[in-house]
Amino acid sequence: MSAQAASSGLLIVDKPGGMTSHDVVAKVRRFLRTRKVGHAGTLDPMATGVLVLGVGRATKLLGHLALDRKAYLATIVLGAATTTDDAEGEVTSSADASGVRDSDIAAEIAALTGDILQKPSAVSAVKVDGKRAYARVRAGEEVDLPARPVTVHRFDVLATRREGQRVELDVMVDCSSGTYVRALARDLGSALGVGGHLAALRRTSVGPFTLAQARTLDEVERAPGLSLSLSEAVAAAFPRVDVAASAAHAIRHGQRIPAAGIDGTYGVFGPDGRVLALARDSGRVAKSVVVLDPA
Repeated sequence: MSAQAASSGLLIVDKPGGMTSHDVVAKVRRFLRTRKVGHAGTLDPMATGVLVLGVGRATKLLGHLALDRKAYLATIVLGAATTTDDAEGEVTSSADASGVRDSDIAAEIAALTGDILQKPSAVSAVKVDGKRAYARVRAGEEVDLPARPVTVHRFDVLATRREGQRVELDVMVDCSSGTYVRALARDLGSALGVGGHLAALRRTSVGPFTLAQARTLDEVERAPGLSLSLSEAVAAAFPRVDVAASAAHAIRHGQRIPAAGIDGTYGVFGPDGRVLALARDSGRVAKSVVVLDPA
């Protein structure tokens, strides 16, 4: 395996609040002394938790990772709506939420669980004619994004606090990629007639990667290194196929090998247990999607 492949892998960061995902990448580039760092998916500046970074050759993995399921711990405030659907926006309306019953909250949360149509927040990263929605809002434009299908696998209330005219809910959300938790907060408050917004958000998992693997930026600065090697990352995120030396030689040279009989993208590993490539079947042969350890 090449030196570049050996120094490649994933770094799972526990992102602090108040930083953009790009800010985190910039710091990690400095800590690891490499320009070749990218992130898979973003977290809002106010959010904390799991952010997946690719380092070195693992940046080639980022577009192929099936990070289609995410979990969050969040705090929702009922009694006020904001321009951004979170605590960083300006309050657009307030209402007395003290009379909202727990049974009403449970009923509306149930309606927001499962396969739903969700309208993303106007300040989301969704592109409108090639420009991010939040950039259009900052430029003074009115943005009305169309609703799109998402899946909320789990939306559970962990704790309820009633403080004056407001109600705070600590919730756990397990959802598909593309789901906006602040839009859930907005829609819950709207359905209850009192307005709602997101007060805090912590991502606990993205695909197979969790907080248990995550390191803080301080930890990365003190002891620069990866969370998962290139081989470990592919083994964690993709089906695995182990091949003999002859097939390993072929795939390292960009040649096709016999199909593995697996749907979708899978990792191809050599006799020494190290990853060689990501591949997909095409009829009776497998084609490399990306060769991670070329000859």
